[in-house]
Amino acid sequence: MEFHAAKRLTEDGQQKVALVDIDETICYYEDENNRRYDLSIPIDENIAKINKLYDEGWKIVYWTARGSVSKKDYTDYTREQLKSWGCKFDDLVTGTSPIPKPHFDLVIDDKAKRIEEL
Repeated sequence: MEFHAAKRLTEDGQQKVALVDIDETICYYEDENNRRYDLSIPIDENIAKINKLYDEGWKIVYWTARGSVSKKDYTDYTREQLKSWGCKFDDLVTGTSPIPKPHFDLVIDDKAKRIEEL
């Protein structure tokens, strides 16, 4: 097997990609014990931050584990929900996509940022 030198970040002049979680990132739930997606409330300030990245030329991929545990496909509902909230994005990956976002409890990554850091 031959290896190449991997670049850590996208080179200047190429479109950068941001994976953006949905729940507790661009929306919240008034009742933490009743996290039904139809009850989620958009956080307009955070949506504006992501839309700004989109307007600056970033490829925005909303990346959510919705459906990963229940195996219920929320893709169409989530896409329409994002549109109704005014979210600008290029793609949506859910917990039931062909290459799904898995359910997890912690992300450890050298490129991770909390929405508050944008």
